[in-house]
Amino acid sequence: MNRNFLPLLLLLVALLFGSCKRQTDTLYNLTQYVDPYIGSGGHGHVFVGASVPFGFVQLGPTSIPQDWDWTSGYHYSDTTIVGFAHTHLSGTGIGDLSDVVFMPVVGETTLSRGQSNNLDSGCWSFFTRNSETVKPGYYAVHLDRYNIDVELTSTARSGFHRYTFPSSGEICILVNLENGQGWDSPVEGFIEQEAPDKIKGYRYSRGWANKQEIYFAADFSKPIKRWEVINNDAQQTEDTSNKGRRIWGKAYFDVDAGETIQVKVGLSAVGTNNARENLEAEIPHWNFNEICKQADNAWNNELQKIKIETSCDSVKRIFYTALYHTMIAPSLYCDVNGEYRGADKEVHPAEGFINYTTFSLWDTYRSAHPLMTLIHPEKVNNMINTMLHIFEQQGKLPVWHLMSCETDCMIGNPAIPVVADAMLKGFDGFDYSLAYNAMYTSAMLDERGQGLRKQYGYIPYDLENEALSKCMEYAIADWSLAQTAQMMGKTDDYEYFLTRSRSYKSYFDASTGFVRGLSSQKTFRPNLNPFSSSHRENDYCEGNAWQYTWLVPHDIEGLVELFGGAEPFVAKLDSLFVAEGSLGENASPDISGLIGQYAHGNEPSHHVAYIYSCIGQPNKTAVRVREILNTMYSAQPDGLCGNEDVGQMSAWYILSALGFYQVEPAGGKFVFGSPLIDQAILQVGGGKTFTINVKNNSRENIYIQNIKLRGNPYTNYYLSYEDIVLGGELEITMGPDPKDCR
Repeated sequence: MNRNFLPLLLLLVALLFGSCKRQTDTLYNLTQYVDPYIGSGGHGHVFVGASVPFGFVQLGPTSIPQDWDWTSGYHYSDTTIVGFAHTHLSGTGIGDLSDVVFMPVVGETTLSRGQSNNLDSGCWSFFTRNSETVKPGYYAVHLDRYNIDVELTSTARSGFHRYTFPSSGEICILVNLENGQGWDSPVEGFIEQEAPDKIKGYRYSRGWANKQEIYFAADFSKPIKRWEVINNDAQQTEDTSNKGRRIWGKAYFDVDAGETIQVKVGLSAVGTNNARENLEAEIPHWNFNEICKQADNAWNNELQKIKIETSCDSVKRIFYTALYHTMIAPSLYCDVNGEYRGADKEVHPAEGFINYTTFSLWDTYRSAHPLMTLIHPEKVNNMINTMLHIFEQQGKLPVWHLMSCETDCMIGNPAIPVVADAMLKGFDGFDYSLAYNAMYTSAMLDERGQGLRKQYGYIPYDLENEALSKCMEYAIADWSLAQTAQMMGKTDDYEYFLTRSRSYKSYFDASTGFVRGLSSQKTFRPNLNPFSSSHRENDYCEGNAWQYTWLVPHDIEGLVELFGGAEPFVAKLDSLFVAEGSLGENASPDISGLIGQYAHGNEPSHHVAYIYSCIGQPNKTAVRVREILNTMYSAQPDGLCGNEDVGQMSAWYILSALGFYQVEPAGGKFVFGSPLIDQAILQVGGGKTFTINVKNNSRENIYIQNIKLRGNPYTNYYLSYEDIVLGGELEITMGPDPKDCR
């Protein structure tokens, strides 16, 4: 070899390995594909700020407006910041939280939320979008009014602030215990200085969570020069502490130009001592960058649960942002010492499990929890044990549980499918007898229309609002409970709940082909308009007859029979996607993402496209699933067609992009659709991986031609949960033409 060529060869080798290294880093640095702005516009209602997966703290900006599109405290259309709150909701239809708000300011300000047309009306500031940086575990912005740079990061139970002041002089850091978000109102606040650089306090509030308690402890990186506590009701100022409904704290400091002040804030639902213990355990130092790096690593570790390959960059961004959104909640709700506040408002030790909150179950039982059983099996037992402890403390399984409060929001018994699904899939880290009793007891209560259902066999519209929707959701839960009864050898219970699960049939009107309200006299509500939907004054909850006719994921065969066979059933289902009509001026804004009358922006429609596969017409499922994936999601701020609903909208995308969806509410039959990705490697627990390889995939090749599972031909229309978690390879070959399924 020519010696003069050797250095060049070594350089080429180095460049080659360097290039491979960069490609490997790109492949595994998955947080780079997460865009937290997706869903922050339109009606997505997603949280924007710093958090870690399933963390209690969601630290981010809160804006002035408290309207419906600001239920998370943030909307992409708005550039006002009231302060930086430590708790937020993500993708809900009701606002709450935004507790314990910090805001650095310069000069005297009005201690109020303010109005965006009057800068002197509050302590708020404008910001510009190009000064804002948002990524998993990190948020940064420049406050124009005060010329202050703000950076935020977090751990599971603590928030970390870093404020940089370009100019010298006196500055103030406000601690706002008055302003929550949306429906939240302060009941009592307390704050005191306990050391030159430390404060602590609490905020009690009433809102969606009707009796919420949040305690905090905060450390400043330098001693406070002057401390004041203001009771905004009494216009009273104290030097050290104060208690009242509208409490603010003011920590004054002198700073040099370019100086940074950092603040660490620990939270607890139990007490200030626990809040400080959480803070000291999770952020024992002042290295902001290290905590930021830890947060990024935490997100990366969880995002690794699914590694995908696709030639479309926007698909990768949508996919990993969706996966990110599924892990903002449920939220950790216990302290480092294991204590948590229960549904009975008492303090309990979380012995043998980790306690959680923020259970949007009417939404998440459909996709988010089934997804969790695949890629977060280590968390499933904790979720179920949390629900079982809620049952013991309040006498029923959670409906929509938030911060130890039962909101009773939405309808049905949505925790039952989640508990049943875990049992049917063999999760064994909880007491099956207790779980069955919890489901049975919850199903037999007389509240929320259930007593009427036991009396009539359905819920009459003249005796209960949203009667039809409530009954149909109860039927789904009953079917799930029946499956566990059969598994446990409870034959009588199985027959009883299976019969109740068919109560949806009472509402079917064969003359119109729709489900419609039925009175206590067994007469249909007159003058049916299948397009009409009157929010909260209707037979239907956030929907209409077109949408609720298909809410029978547990008994599609029985629904087909009501239509008189497959041919009229398919004709009606086809018409769902093309029917045009007005929902009416009083319709719920949740009914969004319409394709005809199919409403992807709301959960009752989420299984509907997969019904075709269940009745032997998978090619129609492929067409509709691809249409939804490509038109109802985008990599833009308005990239969700409806509320994120605490991960449900995103979970639908993840499962459907992988190529399947769990249609039945429990048990783990994942029905095939039309995969969007080229390859996916799922970490399914126990050190096993399940690899999905999709051949010949493209925008045109949307139809599955054949499937191989672990090298063998596979012909079922669904994939079982057991087959997925066993690991191995699923090979799917795609083509441009529908496969003959006869």
